[in-house]
Amino acid sequence: MLDYHIHTLPNGIRIVHKQVLHTKIAHSGFILDIGSRDEQPEQLGLAHFWEHMAFKGTAKRKSFHILNRLESVGGELNAYTTKEKLCFYSSVLDKHFEKSFELLTDITFHSVFPEKEIEKERGVILEEMAMYLDTPEEAIVDEFDNVVFDGHPLGNNILGTKESVSGFKKDDFQRFIKDNLSTEALVFCSVSNLPFEKVVKLAEKYLADIPHISRPRQRIVFEQYIPKTVTFEKPISQAHCVIGSPAYALNDERRIPFFMLVNLLGGPGMNSRLNLAVREKHGLVYTIDANYATYIDTGLLSIYFGTEKKQLKRTTSLVLKELKKLREKQLGSLQLHTAKEQLMGQLAMAEESNMGLMMMMGKSILDQGHIDTLNEIFDQIKNTTAQDLIDIANDVLQEEKLSFLNYVPG
Repeated sequence: MLDYHIHTLPNGIRIVHKQVLHTKIAHSGFILDIGSRDEQPEQLGLAHFWEHMAFKGTAKRKSFHILNRLESVGGELNAYTTKEKLCFYSSVLDKHFEKSFELLTDITFHSVFPEKEIEKERGVILEEMAMYLDTPEEAIVDEFDNVVFDGHPLGNNILGTKESVSGFKKDDFQRFIKDNLSTEALVFCSVSNLPFEKVVKLAEKYLADIPHISRPRQRIVFEQYIPKTVTFEKPISQAHCVIGSPAYALNDERRIPFFMLVNLLGGPGMNSRLNLAVREKHGLVYTIDANYATYIDTGLLSIYFGTEKKQLKRTTSLVLKELKKLREKQLGSLQLHTAKEQLMGQLAMAEESNMGLMMMMGKSILDQGHIDTLNEIFDQIKNTTAQDLIDIANDVLQEEKLSFLNYVPG
């Protein structure tokens, strides 16, 4: 059972903590309900750029002092940006937790965005873009978002564009934060051996001066999807393909059954249907997998593989054949039992990661207002029937609903 504690400060910031007695490491972070989908057309890449700039100077620290603060005691400081979230987090020995808390507060709320640092980091991000474009198996997955969510903010690349990133100034960061930051839509989450009372005491010490900010925000809902097939010639040696479509939103009751179906189709297990049918039986790919991403108003199914150009059509046909099986052939009782046991085992092992647990807790509180225990998720899995899965397969996996993005050598 996931035992956690939650406390809300007068300024609206929520503190979420789970005590794990057997660890000496304290994982913690601020998760903000702000992401790339909240950018205006002229702001593409600004949330991700902010993530970088948080380490480049605050009202009382220069970049070196930020980077050295935790590293000097063997800790780690990092951040990430997604379509809907921005996170600043750290891992340190428990005795350095307060030092970590204070630093995270400083970079989250008191960044000053020095113009010289903006110029330097601009070059770093442009290099990041170049590296990303040189990695077709990563680039195609992100570009597939634009195929499915064409014209919607969810389709924009988190890194932004060369043109947008090249133009950002200090005022742009300050305006973006002013327009999007709300203390009611951010969470400080932690997993450590420390008692909850101590975490709350430190939160009151370092966060009490943060003013209450309530800023209702209406995200543009994704509604209109048109399936399409897009092919690009690239200076590459292998063909790459992503197949998929919109899927269920974060709070849809079919989310867990669909996650189970996707896991059966192309999850991390070597016994996934796609891996057995395409790699093991025919030797056409090195990697093939299926993923399901959820957002507050929609979701995304994506199936990725890379193969020889001459095998692209054959491999695509084999993938579509597996989807057809899921639509037409109901799982037997043993198959269903195995699919459930495999997913529950994978989820249980994932919860062994205290870092991942910390991030999951914060995201769940922001998105759902509560955290599902592992047993509650297990109950949803156990209650899923073979008929549920075939109904979902026929709802989402119809071939005419799918989009295709191909990179081919040229």
